[in-house]
Amino acid sequence: MTDQDFSVTPQGRPTGMRAFTIVWIGQLVSLLGTAMAGFALAYWAYITTGTATALALVGFFAFAPTMLISPVAGALVDRWNRKLMMMLSDLAAISSTAVVLLLYTTGNLQIWHLYITGAFASVFGAFQFPAYSAAVTTMVSKKQYGRASGMLSTAQFASGIFAPILAAALIITPIGIGGILTIDILTFLVAIGALLIVHIPQPIVTEEGLKSRGSLWKESIYGFRYIFKRPGLLGLQLVFFSINLVAVFGNTVSTPMILARTGNDAAVLGIVQSIMGVGGVVGSVVLSVWGGPKRRVHGVLAGMGLGMTGMVLMGLGRNLYVWSIAAFISLFFIPIINGSNQAIWQSKVAPDVQGRVFATRALIAQISVPVAMLLSGPLADYYFEPALMADGSLQPVFGWLVGIGPGAGMALMFVIAGVCGVFIGFGGYTIKAVRDVEDVIPDHQAAVNPNRAATADADIHSSSRPS
Repeated sequence: MTDQDFSVTPQGRPTGMRAFTIVWIGQLVSLLGTAMAGFALAYWAYITTGTATALALVGFFAFAPTMLISPVAGALVDRWNRKLMMMLSDLAAISSTAVVLLLYTTGNLQIWHLYITGAFASVFGAFQFPAYSAAVTTMVSKKQYGRASGMLSTAQFASGIFAPILAAALIITPIGIGGILTIDILTFLVAIGALLIVHIPQPIVTEEGLKSRGSLWKESIYGFRYIFKRPGLLGLQLVFFSINLVAVFGNTVSTPMILARTGNDAAVLGIVQSIMGVGGVVGSVVLSVWGGPKRRVHGVLAGMGLGMTGMVLMGLGRNLYVWSIAAFISLFFIPIINGSNQAIWQSKVAPDVQGRVFATRALIAQISVPVAMLLSGPLADYYFEPALMADGSLQPVFGWLVGIGPGAGMALMFVIAGVCGVFIGFGGYTIKAVRDVEDVIPDHQAAVNPNRAATADADIHSSSRPS
């Protein structure tokens, strides 16, 4: 089925590109609320604790569980209804935010509560990426993959434009953080409503999918076997592993760095983060119109190398204007990098095994993220920041570059991360398996039984094979 075949099912549910657009609108609204809540809680956590470590741990607990269970989540996504998986993920996020809202409004919220609620939402969030990615593959045609990726990136980064400014403005009003959390819950309901009214086809069974069937354990490790047999795909994700390690090492301390260098000015932080969103939206629009480079690997590797120069500039900057330029550069390339990578994987991996393969792909690429989060906070608080005070050990060497005083140590972390990232991106071209991945690995095979295509998504009904 292509996105031109049907506009509605016999039951009147939108399908194809029309259905994707409805889901996209729901995600756009939901992401706006989530970004506002994230900004508000990050601000609350830093003002309450005054440490970068606390913010890093919030990020760690909101991310690590997703990585740990992603292989099992991917296997279950391929077994069960993908729309149901996306809805369950959203419902878990609503529950988590509701608990935080209750604790905050009763005056009982503590920093460790964010660790627990973040971890809970993260467990269910493990289903979101493989389910969403695999669903898009069945909703639109192959030639629309680039456009769909561009639209998804636009939704993600458009929320980043307005959310920080709105959240920064609302924090100082009677609405406050409690009102922002309430808005987040309402926007999740919009996303769930969008999923309810559309048709998301289940994938056609392929020869690769038939071979992969078995116990839950076998299907959970299938993604590893699949990727390890294809050095180009493995190498591609190891490049992402490396770039995520250095990028998150710097980005984890972005909020405390800006707040430390501006005297806790939420308005400046909001503007810089909004400019990040502008950069992401512009990059997404460029990708949507352009479709990305003909050789997708150039969008990945060159995009990384160029985009990481923004991190270097972020560390060197000491005012709103330089930070804004750096933020724009950094985020402009993210949609091109991710969209190009997504298009490679969607064309190479059969749709009915994408849940498992994509979950493992995410695990390989992002397992470095929680490691970077755990390292960056303590290193900022106990080494880099003290070392770049007036009498610090690094002040004679790097003081001229990033300055001295609060935030200077975290700025140096940005510079180090950015320089390493530039080398990782352009260095990927030296690995032949990565450079030639599109030529060496063929596109996925056609379905072995087209008549088995699902004609309805069965709504809240799931069926699984015995494990």
